Amino acid sequence: MRRNAILFCVLVLLINPAIATIAQEQARSANATEPPASSLSHGSDGASANATAAAPSASGEKEKAAMESSLRIEGEKRFRTNCSRCHMAPHKFPPRVMATAVRHMRVRATLTDEDMRFILYYLTR
Repeated sequence: MRRNAILFCVLVLLINPAIATIAQEQARSANATEPPASSLSHGSDGASANATAAAPSASGEKEKAAMESSLRIEGEKRFRTNCSRCHMAPHKFPPRVMATAVRHMRVRATLTDEDMRFILYYLTR
């Protein structure tokens, strides 16, 4: 029993940096989905500049929603392909808990980094 507790503590100490790395990658990918400010077209007067700036934000929200939907669908496909043989889709857990579980199973199921990201996205959203 004591040996299991020690192994668990060591596992937690080894996984914490991995969780931090995944969180940083998610933050970077969230920032990468936002369009750069220089891509907006500006008109010659202030009114047309405001009109063109408002239009991309509405279409940007639709694009973002469509991208999130496609990421979730792709994550679900990869979950079914790689994980559903042994696991049912779990209830929603906090991202840190799911990141730990997915990271652990990545090694056991030999998932690629891309598969892991899609599955993690599916399980946390």
